[in-house]
Amino acid sequence: MSSTMITPDVFRDLMEKQSTLILDLRPTSDFITGFVPGSISAGTSGKYDKWIIEAIGGEPVVLISEPGKEEIAADRFSKLVHSESLLVLAGGYESWVKFARQADMIIEVEADELALDLPHDPYLQLIDLRGEVEFENAHVTKAQHIPLAELVDLATIANFDEDQQFYLYCGGGQRSVLAASLIKRQGVHNLRVVAGGFDAIQQEPSIPLTQKQDHSG
Repeated sequence: MSSTMITPDVFRDLMEKQSTLILDLRPTSDFITGFVPGSISAGTSGKYDKWIIEAIGGEPVVLISEPGKEEIAADRFSKLVHSESLLVLAGGYESWVKFARQADMIIEVEADELALDLPHDPYLQLIDLRGEVEFENAHVTKAQHIPLAELVDLATIANFDEDQQFYLYCGGGQRSVLAASLIKRQGVHNLRVVAGGFDAIQQEPSIPLTQKQDHSG
């Protein structure tokens, strides 16, 4: 499809409207190092596109893609968003930084860093973003279960204690970055994501896990 490209100055004006939905389609590894404040990490897979549009909403939808992939980005959302509401930032994230000199980022920690922090930081709150079955099968013992879908409820984020340090993990990493962007969008910035998610956590023997008991046989 032929997308409507907008310049950073037009984008800045749109950002002042709370209903604007800003989706960053770059790899999560790029997103965490720098992104437009208020944008949501949709990643490269498209797995959560429909959920983001339906659960979060907002118009217009502004896409931030890797340079040269603007039309691919527009095609990706052409069946989910009306064409008149679908915009693409010309030049992507780099053009925004050059224009506004303003960006946000997400702190990522390795599983071994989490293992060191868990016993010694009384303000650390670990949040498991996975589904019910995943959580019941195995999770970090002290983790609070808040499935990703619940983070679209602003009341959930409003209950976050500003004195705590939130560590987010999912299965492999994508959901935690998406969740972090949702939480930051609501003004909560005291958070970190665990690189590699629960897959990496399971490889760290000093992190205590609670596992579902197998009663078969």
